Amino acid sequence: MSIGFRRKKESPSQFSRVNPASIIAIASGKGGVGKSFLSTAIAGALAKAGRRTLLVDGDLGLANVDVHLGIAPETDLAAVIAGWVELEDAVTPVSGGVASGGFDVLPGRSGSGALAELPNEEVARLAAGLTALALQYDHVLLDLAAGIEANVMRLARASDRALVVITDDPASMTDAYAFIKVLRGYAPGVQPVVVINQADNRQRGRQTYEAIAKACQTFLGFRPPLAGVVTRDPKVRECLRSQTPIMDKFPTTQAALDATQIAESLIRGWETPSTGEERERPAV
Repeated sequence: MSIGFRRKKESPSQFSRVNPASIIAIASGKGGVGKSFLSTAIAGALAKAGRRTLLVDGDLGLANVDVHLGIAPETDLAAVIAGWVELEDAVTPVSGGVASGGFDVLPGRSGSGALAELPNEEVARLAAGLTALALQYDHVLLDLAAGIEANVMRLARASDRALVVITDDPASMTDAYAFIKVLRGYAPGVQPVVVINQADNRQRGRQTYEAIAKACQTFLGFRPPLAGVVTRDPKVRECLRSQTPIMDKFPTTQAALDATQIAESLIRGWETPSTGEERERPAV
C-alpha cells in the first residue's frame, strides 16, 4: 500500500503560503465525549471566519465525520492507501467554498481493517502527505480516534497542538489525563490544550478544567491552557439526528457560539510551551 500526493494546480495568487498550516489534532482519552461533533463545529466556525480549513477524519478504524456532516464522499482515505487515488483527490468540499462558509473534508472509512491496522510506515506517509496538503490551507484539523493506541499517538505526534476534549465524567477525566501523559512522553513538542465539552454551565466547566489542570501540574509539571468550554445544548442532538452541521442549522445556539470562541482561540494561537523553543514536526 502507498499514499500518493500531488499539489493542486492553483494560481500562485490564490495559494501563496510558504509554510504549511498548523495541524491541530482533536483528541480524547475515551469515546462518547463529542469529539467528532466539536471537530465539525470548529471547522465550520473557522470557515465562517474566512479561513481555508481542512478537516481530516483521522479515526483509522471507526471514521464518522461524513455521517456527522451528512455527506456521501465519492472516495476516502482507504482508496488513497489502496493506491486508487491521490491524497488530495480524496478531499471533499462541504457547504460550498470559503466565501459561503464551507470547508474541506478528507474522509475516512468506518470499519476498514486496512486503516485500523495501518503499518507505521504508512502512517508516516499519511502524516507527510497531510503536511504537504496543509500548504493549501490556513488550518488543518485532525480528528483522531479516542484513546492512546499506537497509530493515534503517531498521528498526534505529527500535529502542532492537540485539543483534548474532556467532559466531567470521571472516566473521561482519567483517560484524558492518561492521553496527555502519554503525549508528553511520546511527543513533548506537541502542546496539549484542553476543551471542556457538555458542561452544565460555564462555572462547572471551569471546575472540570481546574481539576485536570491541577493533576497535570502536580504530576507532569505543567498546566495545559484552556481553549474553551462548550455548554450542554439540546440543539446539538437535533443536529446529530439530522446530520446537519450546527453552523448551518443553528449558528446562534450556545454550542455554536462556544465552538466559535474556540475557533477564535485557534486563530489567535496560544503561548508555546515553557521551553520557548521552535520545533519541527518530527517523523512519525
